Amino acid sequence: MSKEQSKSILQIIKFTLFSASAGIIQVSSFTLLNELLNIIYWPAYLVSLILSILWNFTLNRRYTFQSAANVPIAMLKVFGFYLVFTPLSTWLGQLAENVGINEYIILAVTMLSNFVLEFLFCKLVVYKNQENTRNTK
Repeated sequence: MSKEQSKSILQIIKFTLFSASAGIIQVSSFTLLNELLNIIYWPAYLVSLILSILWNFTLNRRYTFQSAANVPIAMLKVFGFYLVFTPLSTWLGQLAENVGINEYIILAVTMLSNFVLEFLFCKLVVYKNQENTRNTK
């Protein structure tokens, strides 16, 4: 296995672990809003998604991609991703709930889609040519 392949595998592992921690934040906050406060699907999903995005962006920029990229510009790129992903996933999730699909199944499918698409977007757009530029000292 080449050094580049090893780096890529390590990057995928880190992204997966940080995404899992963001997923815990998303599921926990969604459950709190949905079950305890009885908030309908889309606002509960939206708040929990925003919390997980902030967590995931911060950890992955620093540790997974080790990027010194301009934070506001990187965040704007991620914001652009979510300008498309969020309304689409919120709308589709609400449609799915309206036809009787369990909100936790909807959340799981949406989170899995988000995980794959966000990794690809970060790797190919947000941090393209800016990985491993952060001074680790």
